[in-house]
Amino acid sequence: PMTDLARKLKDQSAVVAVAGLGTVGLPMAAAMVHGGFHVLGYDVDTEIVRGLNDGKVHRRYLEEDFAQKLVDSGRFGATDDPARLVEADAILLCVPTPLDDNQEPDLSHVCEVTQRVAQILRPGQLVVLESTTWPGSTREVVLPILEKEGRKKGLSCGRDFFLAYAPEREDPGRKDITTAGIPRLVGGVDDASQEMAVCLYECVVDGVIPVSSAEVAEASKLLENCYRAVNIAMVNELKVVFQAMGLDVREILDGAATKPFGFQRFDPGPGLGGHCIPVDPFYLAWKAQQVGVSADLVGLAGKINRAMPDYVIQRTIDALREEGIDPEGAEVLVLGVGYKPEIDDVRESPSIVLMEGLAKEGVRVRYHDPYVPTVSLMLRGEPVVLESHPLDQVVVSKADAALIATAHRSVDYDMLRCHARLIVDTRGVMKKEGPARVVDA
Repeated sequence: PMTDLARKLKDQSAVVAVAGLGTVGLPMAAAMVHGGFHVLGYDVDTEIVRGLNDGKVHRRYLEEDFAQKLVDSGRFGATDDPARLVEADAILLCVPTPLDDNQEPDLSHVCEVTQRVAQILRPGQLVVLESTTWPGSTREVVLPILEKEGRKKGLSCGRDFFLAYAPEREDPGRKDITTAGIPRLVGGVDDASQEMAVCLYECVVDGVIPVSSAEVAEASKLLENCYRAVNIAMVNELKVVFQAMGLDVREILDGAATKPFGFQRFDPGPGLGGHCIPVDPFYLAWKAQQVGVSADLVGLAGKINRAMPDYVIQRTIDALREEGIDPEGAEVLVLGVGYKPEIDDVRESPSIVLMEGLAKEGVRVRYHDPYVPTVSLMLRGEPVVLESHPLDQVVVSKADAALIATAHRSVDYDMLRCHARLIVDTRGVMKKEGPARVVDA
């Protein structure tokens, strides 16, 4: 099976399955199709599967014809039937790895999809986990599930089937770099698995970097994201410090960024969102505890970033009161609920926390986001679905304050400056000149 699989991978005659057709899986499926492979997309969401087969994509930040191009290639089809995974020679696991209610790793999605793969496991298959996770997950969580079912069929890892970790490095909404243009780390649980995974990614990615183990690849991915989380936490904390001193943190960042070496700029915000940066510090801190050490700095960074929405809420309440507006019953228009500009993904979005927190203070919240038509919230203990409001002079003038949470480029900030009464700016996009009072937060 090993030599047969290697041949299929090298000549692109292998069928590649992508399990999980979201932020990570969809771009990977497209890269595999463009690399010449036939791709089977698998997802438990029947509507996503049906839409993709009809040429419709459920992620608004992707090109409008993204799914249609996949269908027109003749090399892509989507299914919600896990039994069809048996057709694949390589199966890429691209499922969510969130935190549970105790801020600890939740690998339930990984375990569930691995169980489905284990049921159809056959000789000559390569399984690759791409989801961000703690070091040891591939070997300690995924491998035992596959081996348990594999033993019933006389299958052994490294001989009959193969397992590796190759972390995703997606930046949703980015246009200048594609999935195929991002170097890929690859770590196998054994040498044969490493070889098979490298064969696969070399066909579709510019730059494959083999590392000595799956654990090294897992840790490298965490390091990438923890690096960002720690630096963002630092500027978030310094924003609070400098604002207390009456200093503009962004002017200070502008000054520091003039140094041509030894400094990389990170900008503050109302908190962190998305599927990696807010989560990964807790994954690493949890794993550190499991081996009897502490990752104090990484854990503290996660706590600082998660505390930022409360700071913004208090700044907003204080700004309303300074304007003579009682927060109880005041209307705040939140601009942007996607976790980053031009993205419809609201996972871990600080905007959600901001709206729910403001509502607890008695504020009536509305929002505008051209990418997110509706959003589900818990307002004062009740589940509520809000609809995005158009951003025009009437909506802006009616609000007691506008809170910029995500700086979408489509927003008319000049109109906002002219017609808003009060603007709370968490992204540093507003000039101070103009009729509206602008408060940094």
